Amino acid sequence: MLTVTVKESDNGVVLQCKGRIVRGDETTILCAVFRRKERNVILDLSGVDTIDAAGIGSLVSLQASGIYLTLVNPTEHVRELLRVTQLDSIFEISQSAAVPEAIEESITLKPCATVARAGA
Repeated sequence: MLTVTVKESDNGVVLQCKGRIVRGDETTILCAVFRRKERNVILDLSGVDTIDAAGIGSLVSLQASGIYLTLVNPTEHVRELLRVTQLDSIFEISQSAAVPEAIEESITLKPCATVARAGA
């Protein structure tokens, strides 16, 4: 299962992902982005174990729709998949541990239809 924690920052929105970005769960990211209506999205991949073709497709779809994605802290496995698929030349990827601080409280999204406040 993929859990996405959404945080607002000065630079746009930060999506902290935990789990697997795989078929069936990849729409969680799409829903999180489109609910926020932000054009600049920082996707923290430090908690992502793996990503499959559907997950990669969702990232490409976001980029193609005019969303500027910055991928930060991808795990070794995810970074290798991005390299093999040559998506490392399309996305801005940073190994920096610096993810902008949140201004507002986090909202955790699990399935697209369910929204729960973090810590609730």
